[in-house]
Amino acid sequence: MQPWPLTFMCFMLTSGLSVMSLPADTGKGRRKVVHVLEDDSGAVIVQTAPGNVVTHRGGSITLPCRFHHEPENIDPARIRIKWTKVTDMLQFEDVFVSLGRQQRVFGPYRGRVFLEQGGPGDASVVIQNVTLEDYGRYECEVTNDMEDDMGFVNLDLEGVVFPYYPQAGRYKLNYHQAEDACKQQDAILASHSQLHKAWLEGLDWCNAGWLEDGSVQYPISHPRDHCGHKDTPVGIRNYGYRQKEDEHYDSFCFTSKLNGKVYFLKRFKKVNYAEAMKACIRSGSVIAKVGQLYAAWKFQLLDRCEAGWLEDGSIRYPIVNPRNRCGGAQPGVRHLGFPDRKFRLYGVYCFRKNEDETVEGTEPIRDPTDIFKRRMNSNTMPTNITRML
Repeated sequence: MQPWPLTFMCFMLTSGLSVMSLPADTGKGRRKVVHVLEDDSGAVIVQTAPGNVVTHRGGSITLPCRFHHEPENIDPARIRIKWTKVTDMLQFEDVFVSLGRQQRVFGPYRGRVFLEQGGPGDASVVIQNVTLEDYGRYECEVTNDMEDDMGFVNLDLEGVVFPYYPQAGRYKLNYHQAEDACKQQDAILASHSQLHKAWLEGLDWCNAGWLEDGSVQYPISHPRDHCGHKDTPVGIRNYGYRQKEDEHYDSFCFTSKLNGKVYFLKRFKKVNYAEAMKACIRSGSVIAKVGQLYAAWKFQLLDRCEAGWLEDGSIRYPIVNPRNRCGGAQPGVRHLGFPDRKFRLYGVYCFRKNEDETVEGTEPIRDPTDIFKRRMNSNTMPTNITRML
């Protein structure tokens, strides 16, 4: 006898659809209204439209996935649900697997991912306390004995893209150094789609930078002679995939909503870099990272026409409402470079985390040098999950 077929569909968000909030203060997870039709044969067909599910860092989101199988009275213990993240072409990272009542969550997803359990045929999972690294494409696979099928869900984050280069200067970073530079500034390397969205919103930058897929690109909204010729069209200029070890460029970083607040520390006297770090610590905070300042500008609408130190030794200030003597006619984060750290010419931007939330790399610190230490998540895989994979 031939095995019964298993039909399966995985659905995703599109804009303009109805919204369902997850628990209070957990984010902006959005659910699509699913129209379930039944044909003359009685088979259930789920009709949906493609798109993304969208949230922000620190929020909760449902990755929606439903399946239908015949006969409908099949033993649920024979249904295996597996979620993986597509990290690169033909490379996958285990996220979650269940077989009947047995469930396992892997690596950095432990304690944050669980089945939604919305009834028969629901393979959706909920991700809590979403991180920047959670951004990307996920595969939902459902297996019934010898039959299986799969679908994909794209998880997007509300955020901001910013160009970055270190104190050493421009075009000094290979791919791995660019990746580390973004992480040190509370960000990750941006994707092409994130850079494209930023370009649509007006980002214009005349230096090529690494993206997360290993390509090198830069966005031009106002063509000019020293940025690929004045007569070339606007758009994303693409150098293609480059040698990650040997070639050097800047980076394009992406960050999302803060679990805390950035503020300009009011002082009567200007401070040098070491004094700036100590001043933030005395106020119960730490000196802000570049990504945190961009996030505050984007989501907190921080608008301050005063230059201040940041953790990387740069001087910047955020402008939401452009005005005279505040650095030009466009909103953005102004960058004044990397001055001598002994200069007492600037203020400082500090970051204070929310009391009820933990932000990686921003816990209260007594020794200023500890700011540069980062915690690592364990990626150890349980040894008793093999048969479920």
